[in-house]
Amino acid sequence: MKLCVLIPYYNHPDAIGSVVNQLLPYKLNIILVDDGSGEQAKQSLLPLIQLPGVQLVTRALNGGKGAAVISGMKEALKQGYTHVLQVDADGQHDLTKIPELIKLSERNPEAIISGMPAYDETVPTNRKLWRYATHILVWIHTLSFEIKDSMCGFRIYPLRKTLEVIDSRDRFGQRMDFDIEILVRSQWAGLRVEQIPVGVRYPVDGVSHFQLFNDNFLITKMHFRLFFGMLINAPKLLFRKFVA
Repeated sequence: MKLCVLIPYYNHPDAIGSVVNQLLPYKLNIILVDDGSGEQAKQSLLPLIQLPGVQLVTRALNGGKGAAVISGMKEALKQGYTHVLQVDADGQHDLTKIPELIKLSERNPEAIISGMPAYDETVPTNRKLWRYATHILVWIHTLSFEIKDSMCGFRIYPLRKTLEVIDSRDRFGQRMDFDIEILVRSQWAGLRVEQIPVGVRYPVDGVSHFQLFNDNFLITKMHFRLFFGMLINAPKLLFRKFVA
């Protein structure tokens, strides 16, 4: 198992330094993927890429979180890594949980290991309600309760298996819909999803790139696609459920 950190980054200049500094004690190489950030946000990356083990992949245009994660995965695989630890750039996750994620991944090297948010009082109530609605839809899409949370951006992905799932599709979620779609389609493909509770607070810099209308529209379209995909995959999913 050869693991690196992957951070999709878009305009979080006030948080990214703290995130990288929290990661340094774990002695993992870090791939930062700048997804077309503005000039001021790009400047905040310059001192970070001078640090040992930190490198930058630059996307000229903003394509969305999913696009940045996929670019980082392909770069990591090219460099010989087997797994990536994906960490969001806004500093909202409790990174002290990294050793637990790594141990679980070492025991389950072909599974996706994901955080399962335990929110504090900083998260808006409407965001928690929308997340729970998504959880219910994901349970329908997968005909199981295996995926307890599908929106946490703190995960370890097995690279080859995950990229096979992505590359099997002509199109894949490129923005906030990515986190949900990759777990559902990976579960359909037979990858297990293991989850552990992770403390979450609202972004430390107060910046959220979730666009209420655009992202909800994308996620709604994705849920329609996944529902019809579930109908196609239902015999396989039910067979797997009853023979397990």
